[in-house]
Amino acid sequence: MDMFGEILISALLVIGGIFGLIGSYGLVKLPDQMTRLHAPTKAATLGVGGVLLASVAWFGFFGEHPSWHELLIALFLFMTAPITGLMIAKAHMHLSWRADELPDCGEDRNWATYGDSAERSLLDIGSGDEGTERDLRE
Repeated sequence: MDMFGEILISALLVIGGIFGLIGSYGLVKLPDQMTRLHAPTKAATLGVGGVLLASVAWFGFFGEHPSWHELLIALFLFMTAPITGLMIAKAHMHLSWRADELPDCGEDRNWATYGDSAERSLLDIGSGDEGTERDLRE
């Protein structure tokens, strides 16, 4: 049983290290902010999760009792990292928004990210677009 535990812990540490390395490399080498978000929110999160699971396994096999703190930390990390990436992406989109670069969304309303913005809604009203004014009154 000790050998199985050692192999499992070693595999989780190696897998976690590889994912952490890939995430770090992607963070450095990818060209712009939007593509760099994928490296820490996906690969690096899996890397840290692998190391935390290895810690849980070590305490389960060789410690006096299993430590569930690391499992809770990994669960919290897996739940919050994608949301954090989404919020950073939305902030970047709002800061560097240019109307002439947006493709047509194929519907009668604006893109969801910009349609919910109060500033964007005020710009639409000020431009004399009656359709947008009608939508905002409803």
